[in-house]
Amino acid sequence: MSIKLFSLHNVPDDEAEEIRELLRSNELDFYETPAGNWGVSLPYLWLHDENQLEKAKVLIDHYQQERLVKVREEYAQLEQMGRQRTLGDVIRENPQRFFVYLVVIATVLYFSIKPFLDIGK
Repeated sequence: MSIKLFSLHNVPDDEAEEIRELLRSNELDFYETPAGNWGVSLPYLWLHDENQLEKAKVLIDHYQQERLVKVREEYAQLEQMGRQRTLGDVIRENPQRFFVYLVVIATVLYFSIKPFLDIGK
């Protein structure tokens, strides 16, 4: 019977590919379910053999610990060089999205607060 091994929801593409390669290189029999056309389903990696679950979990846990250390080191290097990504960078990459989000947030706040401001009238 197949068993869920690893959720690929919100996992970066490079990490997902490295985990697939890790499973292949250790000869673990797995398959993947996609998120679907509209992204409604959750993408998962599944194991065919339940007996391989413990080995696979140990491998993934070890991989994730190594990745955590590597990513933190990369971030620290970028921070020292002053090249870490900032809010200003995000706004410059896509200013329209930023302003649309800003308008939506302001609209929600306005309609949330307006009834309370009208109470005193």
